Formats: sequence, C-alpha cells, structure tokens
Amino acid sequence: MRQAVRAIVVKDNQLLVMKRNKFGKQYYTLTGGGIELDEDQETALRRELMEETGMQVGDVRLVYVEEPDAPYGTQFVYLCEYLGGEPALQADAIEAELTAKGDNTYDPLWLPATDLPSVDFVSGSLKSALINALEKGFPIEPEYLNWHV
Repeated sequence: MRQAVRAIVVKDNQLLVMKRNKFGKQYYTLTGGGIELDEDQETALRRELMEETGMQVGDVRLVYVEEPDAPYGTQFVYLCEYLGGEPALQADAIEAELTAKGDNTYDPLWLPATDLPSVDFVSGSLKSALINALEKGFPIEPEYLNWHV
C-alpha cells in the first residue's frame, strides 16, 4: 500500500494548508504527498514541502498516523518547525503544471486556525485532531487516528 507524508506548519495561529479545487470540488488539506521508493519519511516530507510551497522547515516530529480509505495509503503527519517564508507553488512542481490547466488547482496558503472548523477538510479525523491540538497542544507520542471524512 502506498504511504504519504503530511506537514503541519503553524505561524502566528495560522495553519499552512493546500486549498484544492478539484474539478469543481473545493476543499483543504495539509501539504505533502507520496513517499518515493528511495526516500525515508523525513526526506519525502522536506521534498514535498519544497515542491508545494518553496518552504524549508527546521525540526520535525511525527504526531499522527492515519489509515484512510483507498486509494490513499498510510498518512504520516509531522509537526514541523516554521523557519520563515511564504508559501508558493514551485514552477517545476506537478501541482503547478496541473494548476496552469485550470480544472485541478493547488493553492498553498496560511489558513487562520479560527477558520479551520468551518472549511471542508479532506480528512475529518485529522481536522478534529488539528483543531484540538491547536488549542491544547500537539501530542508528544504519535497518535493513531481513525479515518473518517
């Protein structure tokens, strides 16, 4: 089964997210993507962040593991230290190529944490965990989330 990494980056009570418009369906998700065969999780996480946002992060820590329904594989969700910068798709990223075509767009942005409860998020279980963690703090040991939409 395929595996993926996701990044939680927080700046000034804002969460780094990817706003998607996938053929008319709008929703938000964390930045990240699939782990390639020759990569470990952290390498994949840093590569995906760079491709999708142009941003680098400092220390990273696994905080959630989620097993979604097909076609998605296990999601490893990392809390990442924000070092600076503003998110922008990189010109050579596949997401930029798809966005240029117009029907399947990617827009990395800062979402105020107070807006998170009211947006459509690809994973309901992760959204709930994020809302809780942004208020009370992220878990020290990784938590396993029961996937739900």
